[in-house]
Amino acid sequence: MSSVAKIKIFQLVKHFQSARGQSVDALGPIDFEIEAGEFVAVVGPSGCGKSTLLNVMAGFDKASSGRIEIDGRTISGPGPERGVVFQDYALFPWLTLEANIGFGPESLKHSAREVSEKVGHWIKVVRLEGSEQKYPHELSGGMRQRCALARCLANDPDVLLMDEPLAALDALTRVQLQEDLLDIWNEASRESPKSALYITHAIDEALYLADRVVVMSERPGRVLKIIAVPFARPRDPEMRTSAEFHRLSDEIWRLLRRPGH
Repeated sequence: MSSVAKIKIFQLVKHFQSARGQSVDALGPIDFEIEAGEFVAVVGPSGCGKSTLLNVMAGFDKASSGRIEIDGRTISGPGPERGVVFQDYALFPWLTLEANIGFGPESLKHSAREVSEKVGHWIKVVRLEGSEQKYPHELSGGMRQRCALARCLANDPDVLLMDEPLAALDALTRVQLQEDLLDIWNEASRESPKSALYITHAIDEALYLADRVVVMSERPGRVLKIIAVPFARPRDPEMRTSAEFHRLSDEIWRLLRRPGH
């Protein structure tokens, strides 16, 4: 992992206008950085601004004050260097799995051969061979989310933004997809490191996937602590049973349950 910051968040604040016209302090101020090739998870209570942070980073929302920089450039809107994966998959229901994955490269005017090669590569990586001509409604939840990951990575983004992508899955599928996600992440980072921001409510998921975990307070969301995850990569599923894993999980729980937060 590089020691160079890929993403810098400076004094980021976000206010919303409520239906009654009142200003709601949703987020911040917060500051932290994500290094090139680093996987950072964000945990916190519901409504603390986790998804708001991701939406500002994706360029879907504007910050009320402060800024986010990627490679020294301030984010002002969506860009091809950022890929987003949502909880609800956000696949095009009228396109086949193959066409969903190829949509981005086609939009970027890649040649038919390049599109075919990219689609074939990512279908193999996410283990969806044989389902190329199926539509999203014909896929299981886990298959849909692997398709969503493949569609995102087919565009070769530098930064991957994931908003609770596994939250809608059953427990067994979710654990398997965590392992799949790391395999997919490693493949995507083979030629160039990918930086990730991963939003989740699940502490164990954050610890299993991430290099660091950002723990946020209740609204307005602020950074309570950033915890370095000491486990080596590739991750061993047995780490979930280790004393250190449980110690870190307990530490995060205590932070989230602290009075006033």
